[in-house]
Amino acid sequence: MDKEQCLRELTDTGVVAVIRTRSGDELVNVCQALADGGIKGVEITMTSPGAIEAIYQASKILKGKAIIGAGSVLDPETARSVMLAGADFIVGPTLNLELIRICKRYSKIVIPGAFSPTEILTAWQAGADVVKVFPATRLGPSFIKDVLGPLPQVKLTPTGGVNLENLGDFIKAGAVFVGAGSALVSKQLVADQDWDGLAKRAADFVLAAKLARTK
Repeated sequence: MDKEQCLRELTDTGVVAVIRTRSGDELVNVCQALADGGIKGVEITMTSPGAIEAIYQASKILKGKAIIGAGSVLDPETARSVMLAGADFIVGPTLNLELIRICKRYSKIVIPGAFSPTEILTAWQAGADVVKVFPATRLGPSFIKDVLGPLPQVKLTPTGGVNLENLGDFIKAGAVFVGAGSALVSKQLVADQDWDGLAKRAADFVLAAKLARTK
């Protein structure tokens, strides 16, 4: 898929899984289970051991089935490394304009982090495809709605504190998709290697996003 197709898939699904695990081997198994549950976008954070190798392996094993991204990317050098490893989208916790530029150069989806309306607009004007509102825990769904009032052209994705209970509220407020971490990728399910259980949880999140868009 090209960049626009990938972005459309992430948007249509409504949920991107944010993955932090203890080993590279675990990461590929988690990605497979999430893909089985219908999560198209899986964001492997650079804070996970063996993240670049896991991105490479996952992009090969799950080619055509899932869209592999890299999260917690802080600088353009790391962005280039993960793009060469196969990442289709790059997510940062903060706003780094050089990060946006290099992703644009390689025609990859870039999702920088922002917390204020000024940061959000700065990221959007610099060429962000979507702006990550982080940490969304402190702001809530009403913040998304309030920002989109004067800035309806901006695409926002909240991350941090998103769960099954509030996912629908974020979607209804105008988020193009949400980023879900520990509430989706349960540490207990991963520790138990309960991949069927993780796939079911992923399916529940996808359904919640779908239902929010039909109400």
